[in-house]
Amino acid sequence: MRTRTLGTTGPATSAIGLGCMGMSALYGEADRAESIATVHAALDAGVTLLDTGDFYGMGHNELLIRDALAARPGSRDNALISVKFGALRDAEGGWGGYDGRPAAVRNFLAYSLQRLGTDHIDVYRIARVDPDVPVEETVGAIAEAVEKGWVRHIGLSEVGADTLRRAAAVAPISDVQIEYSLFSRGIEDAILPTARELGVGVTAYGVLSRGLLSGHWTRDRKPGEGDFRAFSPRFAAGNVERNLDLVDALRRIAETKGATVAQIAIAWVLSRGEDIVPLVGARRRDRLTEALGALDVTLDDADLAAIEKAVPAGAAAGARYPDSQMAHLDSEK
Repeated sequence: MRTRTLGTTGPATSAIGLGCMGMSALYGEADRAESIATVHAALDAGVTLLDTGDFYGMGHNELLIRDALAARPGSRDNALISVKFGALRDAEGGWGGYDGRPAAVRNFLAYSLQRLGTDHIDVYRIARVDPDVPVEETVGAIAEAVEKGWVRHIGLSEVGADTLRRAAAVAPISDVQIEYSLFSRGIEDAILPTARELGVGVTAYGVLSRGLLSGHWTRDRKPGEGDFRAFSPRFAAGNVERNLDLVDALRRIAETKGATVAQIAIAWVLSRGEDIVPLVGARRRDRLTEALGALDVTLDDADLAAIEKAVPAGAAAGARYPDSQMAHLDSEK
């Protein structure tokens, strides 16, 4: 497993991280035993970065990671746990905004440490900027947790360039977690250049665009119960067909490389810079194995040009979230 570093102040991590959200929420029912086996397979393959959120399944995902690590004595020492916090949920699974007040930061952190069964979190970040709380206050509260040893590094999520500058003026920021894929390239305009100027890394989620770029989604497939893709604009009728046309063009390139569509899509993100770490949301061992195969795919200038022609920037049909969720994205303002 190759390694990369999260910015100039962050930790060294595996070149690909494991996003664990789908093991607990938002993609329909998952198999718990297979999820834990997938975490173990990732660790065995040298994956060190495990990404979660305290609101994924209202704590379920953190408990799953705790159990997976507990089943492998000593594995916590080799794992980097990245946690997003701040989302407000209710018992029906609803969403109530985000809370970035310092008191809330301390509260969220206390519960995450308990659920994860650990004395520290490696990277801690608010999932979305709270519009009612200056980001300086939220980051300052995390910085206090760093001083106490409960957090090792401060991250951000879905922030714009100006917010990133303000946060970095308060404390060192290891990385920005943000969607980045062939279908979502908005960070290239201002956010990525600003991050590089400030020495901040990027952990890229959605690298397969919720399965659209996996090569496994078909035109007749419908999201199942509890799958948020049923409300995703890119999976809506009319949009999904156009997006899968782009995937078909990418598939032809993948075939010439002896790779899968997913591997080409992940390899493309890897090619964007050593300061970018893709997160793959595999819920099964076979999907994890496929994703890690991207590390063996080398894209030369001709390959990159062909990919750019097949899937130009801005070619994807539909926004990456419904309007109600796009409104929470500081990165889109």
